[in-house]
Order: sequence, then structure tokens, then C-alpha cells
Amino acid sequence: MITILFVAQIVLAVILTILVLLQKSSSIGLGAYSGSNESVFGAKGPAGFLVKATFTVGLIFVFNTIALGYLYNKTYNKSVVDEIKTEQSMPTPPAVPETPAAPAAPSAPAEPAE
Repeated sequence: MITILFVAQIVLAVILTILVLLQKSSSIGLGAYSGSNESVFGAKGPAGFLVKATFTVGLIFVFNTIALGYLYNKTYNKSVVDEIKTEQSMPTPPAVPETPAAPAAPSAPAEPAE
């Protein structure tokens, strides 16, 4: 699925580039949207189809990019470290012998030597 979307992304990028390059370049900048009437066909001219096609392909391109981002994040959220099977890598410490009980205190005080 990711491979199909990735190939579609490349194709959409090429088509979008071609559609943008086919459009008429205008040196009037944003004045084109204010209704200037410099062409025979009116303010918008015959470029209506190219504008709609560019918008449609651009919208599909954006949705495809979002889908690819979601699927890549979902698929590659795992780490290679999670797949490593670990055995006990540290040796077990040697068994500690039980310590004998502490010696009992003397029951009678020692007499001083004279």
C-alpha cells in the first residue's frame, strides 16, 4: 500500500509541475484576480480548465501526502531494538553462603584479674 501511494506521489508531483508550467505566466501579479480584461477571452481567459486541473491535482497531492505520513508513522513506529531477542546477558552471581548467627553475648561479666 505504501509503495503504491509513494509511486502515486511521484506521478502527482510530475503532473502538478507540468500543469503549473503550462499555465499562462502573468506579470501583473495579484491584479489577475481583480478582473483585468487584457485578453480576448475575458478576465480569466481559456485557463479555467488548467486552473481547475491544477487545484484538483494539488488537492489529491496533499491528501496523498497526509496518507503517506500517517501510514509511515503507523508502520515504522516499531524499533529494531524491540525485535532483538535477549537472553540473560549477565551471569548470575555466585551463591552467597549463609552467614552463621552472631555469637551470643557472655552471660556473666568477666572478673578482673588481680
